[in-house]
Amino acid sequence: MGMTRIFTEDGRAVPVTVIKAGPCTVVQRKTVGTDGYSAIQVGFKEAKRSRTNSPMTGHFESRNLAPLKHLREFRVADDEEFEVGQELTVELFERGQSVSVTGTSKGRGFAGVIKRYGFKGGPASHGSKVHRAPMSAGATDAARVFPGQRMPGHMGNKIATVKGLELVEIDRDNHLLVVKGAVPGPPGSLVIIGPQ
Repeated sequence: MGMTRIFTEDGRAVPVTVIKAGPCTVVQRKTVGTDGYSAIQVGFKEAKRSRTNSPMTGHFESRNLAPLKHLREFRVADDEEFEVGQELTVELFERGQSVSVTGTSKGRGFAGVIKRYGFKGGPASHGSKVHRAPMSAGATDAARVFPGQRMPGHMGNKIATVKGLELVEIDRDNHLLVVKGAVPGPPGSLVIIGPQ
C-alpha cells in the first residue's frame, strides 16, 4: 500500500512498508499422486465475471468459487493441511517474525552506468570530453566484449527478493502487515510474502 514510519518506545523513527495481505483463497490442491508434486494454488482479489475469460471462469465455477484476479502456486510439504476454498489470512504470521518479500522492482528505463551501477564519472571541468560516459569496455586483444560487462542498458523491472525483513505490526481486522524497511515495487503492485 505504501511506506510510512512508526515510532518506537524510545522515540526512534522506523521506516516501514504497509502491505495488504489477503485474505487469499486456496483455489486448487496439487498432489503427488495426480500432479507429481505437492502444491497449492492461491488466489487473491476478486475479479469481475465479465473480465474473466471462459477457461478461468470454468476453473473457479467447478470449485464453487468467485473469480479471482491473481493466481500463484506455492510448493508445500503436505497438501493435506489445506482445503479448496480455505482462506489464508495474516493469522499465519507472528509479530517480530523475519520474512522475505518478492516483487517486481520499479522500472527505470534505459540508464547510464552512473545511475545503473554507481560509476564515478569523469572530470566535470572544461576541456574534459568524458563526463558520464563509460570508459574502457575491456581488453583490446580479445577483440570482443566479455559477458557481464557493466554497460548502459535497461534498469529495473525485474523480479527481486528482499530477505530478513522484520514484521513490526499485524492488523488482523484490516489484513495489514507492517514490515520494517522497503520492499520491491511501487505502491499497488503485487508482492509475495513468505517465511525467512
